[in-house]
Amino acid sequence: MGAEAEGTPSPQPAAAEPATAARAQPISAAQFLSWKQRKDAEEAVRKAEAAQKRAADIASGAVQMNGRELFQHEPWVFDNNIY
Repeated sequence: MGAEAEGTPSPQPAAAEPATAARAQPISAAQFLSWKQRKDAEEAVRKAEAAQKRAADIASGAVQMNGRELFQHEPWVFDNNIY
């Protein structure tokens, strides 16, 4: 086992160098804040589209409602006074 390790050279991480060279210039606080606001806005749009699609699917009957959605749309189902 020891003889095998002596004859083989140790592998060098060649991919680590180009990644650090790409980040030579740090970004400013204003650049980071604008990126973060853009990212948050894109995420909010994506979530709104998903919620709208879910509501449309529920209205068409393609998807079942979960308990919270059922309580919001049909609260009479959870009323124990009728029994």
